[in-house]
Amino acid sequence: MKTHVGPKDARFWDRIAERYAKQPVEDEAAYQKKLEVTRGYFRPDTEVLEFGCGTGSTAITHAPHVKHIQGIDISSKMISIAIARAEAAGVENVTFTRATIDDFSSEKAVYDVVLGLSILHLLKDKEAVIAKVHDMLKPGGVFVSSTACLGDTMKFFKIVAPVGRFLGLMPLLRVFSVKELAESLTSADFEIDHQWQPGKGKAAFIVAKKPS
Repeated sequence: MKTHVGPKDARFWDRIAERYAKQPVEDEAAYQKKLEVTRGYFRPDTEVLEFGCGTGSTAITHAPHVKHIQGIDISSKMISIAIARAEAAGVENVTFTRATIDDFSSEKAVYDVVLGLSILHLLKDKEAVIAKVHDMLKPGGVFVSSTACLGDTMKFFKIVAPVGRFLGLMPLLRVFSVKELAESLTSADFEIDHQWQPGKGKAAFIVAKKPS
């Protein structure tokens, strides 16, 4: 089963890439807290993968604190913007590549940290992706995710989302609760090391650790 998204979704993200790149962070205080918590897991020799990296802002921000970040995204236009941003910032330890988490090939146990930010609810099969992330992480490594869990506040999206995707107005969108997401992580042999929501209906920020 394909775990990520298809050509229709790639076209959607390509179409909105320029507009997406200009959007301000919705909740700057929450974003800064997530950056701070994430950096607590970094060391100078840390190897990072970020899937669904978008236009690269988070990867570029984290770059000074790690050895290398590999960013991947389904949208070639998002990746082009990310590469340009890294070059403009003089950041040389981030590599951006157009790929889905399906396409991306990695040996097992090579990353210290994997970032999946605002992406798990956009996957066909989050369980398969979580299992793949577990394989890619070194023992003791962490999976950092921030996820819109619409099952807690907007269950009607289960009906609306397929129609919106069919019309090309929305990407693939899965609806599940924070509890269901946490259970998906623990069922994949992760331990929840940190969990936080800045408010009702806000994205769930979870750091899940692979046992040493």
